[in-house]
Amino acid sequence: MANDNKLQNIIAHCKEYGFVFQSSEIYDGLSAVYDYGQYGAELKRNIRDYWWKSMTQMQENIVGIDAAIFMHPTVWKASGHIDNFSDPMIDNRDSQKRYRVDHLIEAHAETLDKDKGDALLQQMDQLLSANDFDGLKQLIYDNKITCAVSGTCNWTDVRQFNLMFSTEIGSVAEEANVIYLRPETAQGIFVNFLNVQKTGRMKIPFGIAQTGKAFRNEIVARGFIFRMREFEQMEMQFFVKPGTQKEWYDYWKETRMKWHLSLGIGQDKYRFHDHVKLAHYADMACDIEYDFPMGFKEVEGIHSRTDFDLKNHQQFSGKKLTYFDTDINQHYVPYVVETSIGLDRTVMMILSEAYEEQDLSADGKTDSRVVLRFPAMLAPIKLAVLPLTKKDGLPEVARELISECRPHFKCFYEEKDSIGKRYRRQDAIGTPFCITIDHQTKEDQTVTIRYRDNMTQERILLTSVKDMVLDKIKMF
Repeated sequence: MANDNKLQNIIAHCKEYGFVFQSSEIYDGLSAVYDYGQYGAELKRNIRDYWWKSMTQMQENIVGIDAAIFMHPTVWKASGHIDNFSDPMIDNRDSQKRYRVDHLIEAHAETLDKDKGDALLQQMDQLLSANDFDGLKQLIYDNKITCAVSGTCNWTDVRQFNLMFSTEIGSVAEEANVIYLRPETAQGIFVNFLNVQKTGRMKIPFGIAQTGKAFRNEIVARGFIFRMREFEQMEMQFFVKPGTQKEWYDYWKETRMKWHLSLGIGQDKYRFHDHVKLAHYADMACDIEYDFPMGFKEVEGIHSRTDFDLKNHQQFSGKKLTYFDTDINQHYVPYVVETSIGLDRTVMMILSEAYEEQDLSADGKTDSRVVLRFPAMLAPIKLAVLPLTKKDGLPEVARELISECRPHFKCFYEEKDSIGKRYRRQDAIGTPFCITIDHQTKEDQTVTIRYRDNMTQERILLTSVKDMVLDKIKMF
């Protein structure tokens, strides 16, 4: 079930502690566009690195590329985006507010009991599959679904709205050509299929991965960084022999779920959702959904794209995009199984899972803290080094430890305020380990290590700190 209070608390926490800011905030912001602050940028980079290494470093038959955002406009004609990349929209005549039809109905379904909500969503899926826009409008009227602003059911007809941003390329406006900001990163992989296959001497089955920005003119963008107009994707296209796509589709479903579970998130927080309405390029498709504060939502898609993309690019470009299979002495256009995960949605998933408010009692006193229980390998700051006082040579010892550790992982140094307040600040940004340098350190070369999750403390050798942290944060 949706937990709007938790979502609002996470948003406020992200602003207060430097994770995520509203874009152009001093100018009252830009809707559905966000900037990552100093800790959010580190968290995002760590997630991206973990995905990248999982896909390329840990797989012998997957390589990575970095394709340009701008592409020849015919790419988007061939891919079907110009003709098909649209969502059913509806406007409320009284408020002039526009909604994506599926989001409007889904939001209403969340207010119903489970059986009625599921039945409503099933009806919606069937109507969407049939592109029955009149039926969708009637479903909205029958269920008395109102606008959140006006409170009325005074709706326009349902119609399609293309989601691509367009711009112009060229030095003179009159001679400029219309191009698009890419709405997905996959097409950069498809148009480079032969370049990579030949230069890398890749043999099917093999994959091409990339991460990068994509842009969609979402009319209804909500849920914080869950749905944005400028976002980042982590995609992998796996090229297979025709007829084997079901085998590889099942393989990547299982493999990607294992990756999600490796983040320390329980199986009960995930579920597969099979698509009722398939995209124009797919013969099988499902989503991995996570239980966000606003309910189960897609974080990753796994799609069997058939040979749609390569065949269309072959047709529109006039260039052969086939693979010669020496095992069977035959040319063919490969089929593709895609895994596509939203990096920003994954950041939000990790934040949602990690965020916890705690009331603490000790020695008859009540205290509270907000802690972000990030997996140590993903935490923005891995180690905080805190001298107990600003004198007696303790800062110098702390700085020496920072200098030793900094080349290996992100560290933080602080000497201001009481040690308790410093611990709380590190809890709030998700630092898994805090080292306190005290007077005993100068006597026996030991330090106090404090663990974020259970707040326990122990003495360890100063010389063992770096290796201990390295062992705890290793990805593989």
